[in-house]
Amino acid sequence: MSGQPAREPEQFRARDEPFDLSAFPCPRCETVISAQEYGPCPACIEHLKVTQRRVGEEVVAAAYEPKMNVTPNAVALKDD
Repeated sequence: MSGQPAREPEQFRARDEPFDLSAFPCPRCETVISAQEYGPCPACIEHLKVTQRRVGEEVVAAAYEPKMNVTPNAVALKDD
C-alpha cells in the first residue's frame, strides 16, 4: 500500500488504434475479407442461414390443474 494506484497489466489495457476493417480474417473460416463491420464472411453467413434456419412451431400448453394434495390455508377456510 504505497498510495499509488495499481497499474493495469499490459494484456488488459485498451488499444489506442482502431480495429482495421480493410482486411481481417473471417472468425469462422479464416478467409481474409473487408467489410463495414466485423463478422463472418458472406459465404459463412449463407451457410449459417441454410443450416441453422428453423420453422417456428406453435406450442400449446396444457390447462393448469392443481394437485390433489394441495390443501387451502387456514385464512382461506376462516368464516367471517
